[in-house]
Amino acid sequence: VQLVESGGGLVQAGDSLTLACVASGRLVGTYALAWFRQAPGQERRFVGAVSRSTSGTNYADSVKGRFTISRDNGKNALYLQMNNLEPEDTALYYCAAGPAPLGKANTYTFWGQGTQVTVSS
Repeated sequence: VQLVESGGGLVQAGDSLTLACVASGRLVGTYALAWFRQAPGQERRFVGAVSRSTSGTNYADSVKGRFTISRDNGKNALYLQMNNLEPEDTALYYCAAGPAPLGKANTYTFWGQGTQVTVSS
């Protein structure tokens, strides 16, 4: 499975942005999918995850109510809708695929290369 993220960019605080992650291999019914982010000098941190069936989602407290994760199994794609962005959301955003929608990076098997999100104040 190869994962390719897109949709990052430079936005202002309060703006919205949608990230996408498209997989080259088969994801339907196989893997849970997640978004993580990493700011300079910090460890990679969990943002949100969605189960294989799309029925279950899990979010970090810092993004609850602002970010929405979704997947389209027909398109082999994962999305992250980000609203009311804050400068603290600035980071390199990664998508990941693994056996369960958990919040720990070491539980995910496949990773994309990341897409940069920069939020100016």
